[in-house]
Amino acid sequence: MAVAVVQRIRLSYSKYWYAYAMIAPVVIVLGVLVGYPLVRGIYLTLTNATSLNVGRQIGVNHIPDSFDFVGLDNYADVLWGPTAYDRFWSHFIWTVAWTAICVVLHYTIGLALAMLLNRKMRGRGLYRLVLILPWAVPTFVTVFSWRLMLADGGAVNGLLSFLHLPEPAWLSDPLAQKAAAIMVNTWVGVPFMMISLLGGLQSIPSELYEAAEMDGASPWQRFRYVTLPGLRTVSSTVVLLGVIWTFNQFAVIFLLFGSGAPDAQILVTWAYRLGFGQQPSDYAQSATYGILLLSILVVFTSFYRRWLARNEQANG
Repeated sequence: MAVAVVQRIRLSYSKYWYAYAMIAPVVIVLGVLVGYPLVRGIYLTLTNATSLNVGRQIGVNHIPDSFDFVGLDNYADVLWGPTAYDRFWSHFIWTVAWTAICVVLHYTIGLALAMLLNRKMRGRGLYRLVLILPWAVPTFVTVFSWRLMLADGGAVNGLLSFLHLPEPAWLSDPLAQKAAAIMVNTWVGVPFMMISLLGGLQSIPSELYEAAEMDGASPWQRFRYVTLPGLRTVSSTVVLLGVIWTFNQFAVIFLLFGSGAPDAQILVTWAYRLGFGQQPSDYAQSATYGILLLSILVVFTSFYRRWLARNEQANG
C-alpha cells in the first residue's frame, strides 16, 4: 500500500514537476506566514503563556520559556469560566450583531447604488468615481477623519445641532459608540459591495428585462424575478466575503476607539487587547480567542456553502 502511494507520488512529480516548482514559493510563503503562526497559536492555547513567562532576550542573556502545559483549560475558562459572559459571550453577541447589521447595510445600500449607476444618466462616470472614493482612501485616513467628525463639537454633532436634534456622545457613550462603529464601517464597506454588484448587474442580459416588461411585469417583479436571480452567484460570494471581513474588522474598531470602549470591542479587537493591550499580556488567552474566531468562521462558511448548494439544487 505504502509502496503504491510512493510510486504514484513519484509518477505525479515526474509528470507535473514544472507545476510543483511554480507553486513551491507560494507554499513556502504561506507556510511561513500562515502555517507556522497557526501551529504556534494552537500550541499557546494549551499553555498558560504570558509576557512574564515566555522566553525572551535581555542583552546577551536568554531567558527560556517557563510556562506550563494546561491542556484545554483556556478554552474551558473562556467559554464557561466564572466571568465567561463578560469576557467572551457579550463580545460574541455584539460581534454577531455588528456583522449582521453591517453586511445587511453594505448589501442593501450597495445594491441600491449599483442599480442607480447601472442606468443611463449624465455624469455616470463621475458618480462612480465619487462613490468609490471611500474604498480607495486608506482605512486609517477614513477612520481618523470620522473620529474628528464624531468628536464633541465635530461636524456630525454640529449638523445635528443645526437640525435641533439630540447630539450623542459618539466616542464615549456605549450605545452611541456601537452606532458610530456601524456607521463608519458601512461607509468603508459599501463601495466594494456596490462595484461587485454593479459588475453582476451588467452581466444580466437586457433581453430578460425587455421580455419581462413586454409580459407586463412591474418594476418590483422585474427586480424580484430577473435582477435578484441574475445576481445570485455574485451575491453569495460578496456576502460571504463581507461576513468574513466584517467579523474580523480590526481596523475600524481599533482606530476609532483604541483600547477603550470595552462594550464596543468585537472579538478580534478583544483578543488583541488581551495579547498586546494590557500588562501582563496574556498570550494564551489571546491565542485561544484567535482559534475560536477561526473555528466560528470555518463552521459558518461550511454551513453557508451547504445552504447555497441546496438552494442551487432546488432552483435548478
